[in-house]
Amino acid sequence: MAPPLTSFKYSDSLVVVGISFCTAFLCEAISWLLIYRTNSYKSLRSTIDKASKKLETMKTVDTKGPSKKSKTKKIDRVETSLKESSRDLSLSKIKSGVVVALVLFVVFGFLNSLFEGKSVAKLPFSPAGFVQKMSHRGIPGDDPTDCSMAFLYFLCSISIRTNLQKFLGFAPPRGAAGAGLFPMPDPKTN
Repeated sequence: MAPPLTSFKYSDSLVVVGISFCTAFLCEAISWLLIYRTNSYKSLRSTIDKASKKLETMKTVDTKGPSKKSKTKKIDRVETSLKESSRDLSLSKIKSGVVVALVLFVVFGFLNSLFEGKSVAKLPFSPAGFVQKMSHRGIPGDDPTDCSMAFLYFLCSISIRTNLQKFLGFAPPRGAAGAGLFPMPDPKTN
């Protein structure tokens, strides 16, 4: 007699989603251990929050006349400080990012060997050509609605980890959302 979970129609997809949940929790625990609980992270985050609020306030207050030039200089200083703090925050996350990437690599390899050549779900639509290559990766047959483990795991990992970060309060600060190691170029200097 087969175990109850293996006879269930969606057992493979539930296993992939469950492992994705567990991996997301493990990755956030690693990030908390290496980043979020440190004093440097907390101080950088508060600096970014304060600078973004100050910048928002400075941009909403409208002044005219000779003080406009000094206000522009102050705004530029706050923006520069915000960019530097955001860059420092991104650099502090590198160590954790490497460990998390290794964990995800190992889990993906495990899942890939477990579900090699197996369809784990049925898509309710036929995906576009470039998406279909990923959603049907490694699955024999021509049914475009068959879903591979890689595609389901990718979708789950992105959505679960992002929402888990927001729920736990680990989402990047508002002012640092567009920043990173490679921020957008400043239109004022070009």
